[in-house]
Amino acid sequence: MTNTDSFLAEAADLLGARGLTADADLLAPWLTDWRGRYTGAAIALASPANVLEVAEIVRLCARHGVPIVAQGGNSGMSGGATPDSSGKALLLSLRRMNAIRTLDAEARQVTCEAGVVLQALHEAAEAQDLRFPLSLGGKGSATVGGLISTNAGGTQVLRHGSMRALVLGLEAVLADGQIFSMLTPLKKDNRGFDLKQLLIGSEGTLGIVTAATLALLPAVAERVVIWAGVSSLGMARKLLLHCEAAAGDALEGFEVLPQACLEAVLDHLPDARAPLAEPHAWHVLIEVVADRAAAATLRDRCETMMAEAFEAELVEDATMSASEAQAEAMWLLRESISPAERARGPAVQHDISVPVEKMPDFVETTIPMIEARWPGTEAIAFGHLGDGNVHYHAIAPKVTDGPAWQASEGKAISRYVHDLVTEWGGSISAEHGIGQLKRDELARLGDPVSLSMMRAVKQALDPRGLLNPGKLI
Repeated sequence: MTNTDSFLAEAADLLGARGLTADADLLAPWLTDWRGRYTGAAIALASPANVLEVAEIVRLCARHGVPIVAQGGNSGMSGGATPDSSGKALLLSLRRMNAIRTLDAEARQVTCEAGVVLQALHEAAEAQDLRFPLSLGGKGSATVGGLISTNAGGTQVLRHGSMRALVLGLEAVLADGQIFSMLTPLKKDNRGFDLKQLLIGSEGTLGIVTAATLALLPAVAERVVIWAGVSSLGMARKLLLHCEAAAGDALEGFEVLPQACLEAVLDHLPDARAPLAEPHAWHVLIEVVADRAAAATLRDRCETMMAEAFEAELVEDATMSASEAQAEAMWLLRESISPAERARGPAVQHDISVPVEKMPDFVETTIPMIEARWPGTEAIAFGHLGDGNVHYHAIAPKVTDGPAWQASEGKAISRYVHDLVTEWGGSISAEHGIGQLKRDELARLGDPVSLSMMRAVKQALDPRGLLNPGKLI
């Protein structure tokens, strides 16, 4: 027996036929990232059924020196869940661990395993007249473990924050197979470091998230979705401030997209229609919600808010959802931007943030710079204006060799964008993580002291570097 044969034999004994496979056809779908940028290889695919099996397989990997790449829904944007091409790593899928262990409606908390799909979590909460206030376009495939490991944001960060704000307790398996179990939440706990926060956003490099206790909120009793056309991103920012003052905590979403994005989505979705009769330089998607106590007056308050916006000349046109179907149709337009862009051809994507008040100036200043420096390239920005995070993409001219463009011009554009973001005091990764896509850029542009601290933590918790090697740091 080779060392590989010995490892696989022990792993098969540990996990059984359902828990381990080295079949190339079964492995193949999980070896390429969602965007198709990275394809790796793996010694096998392990699918443990519970946290004890995760701990055992991690201990086995530690004994044999086998690297581990943990994976949830494989819907990440930065290649963080794709192994390298060496074929030495074990791909560890958490998808079988999809149980909702407890849901306490009175405490408004749910404890669920890492493989629970976000949409399933939404449905479980809704069945108890509650909700989990984080949503994104990939909710049908994204898993709780992946969302925590990348500190995902989504469209409701404006009011509820990212996953860091919603995780009350955490369970994870460390590099030596120990189980870190802090699932029981406490309002006040001053026993040193908040270790769960160390694991959130660490992209599987410090530990493998196996379960979490998450915060729930009362279900929305009424919501109104508004689609508005504005003359500029700066005007969209003024509209945001107006809506924050008028709606307060009821303002749950505030998304922006340029006319070019809307047109791409309408081409991609043959049955979709533009919400407004005329084109506008920028479009704004606003969501305002209410609980039972405030539901009866929500629509009147939204009508007053928008009437005042028209009076102040903040908007050029607007429409308000008259039904849940219309609200969903508006959100579908927003959530279809990424697949619509993907269908257009090669592009380089940048998930960036700058201080909220600077975002309009950043976009309006730098997009012409990109397009002038790389003629034929189309630069676009869309996303969560309210929290200073936009998706800043550069779409290639019509070329025959997409990968070659991405490796040359695309790479140069990304480097330039990251330089600009850093100059403006921003971040090169707002919500999608670093993965392997931005690892070298983080090393180039990151604060040296912060990078040194992260490397020290990695060395302390994973001294052999077996957890998700080649990612983040």
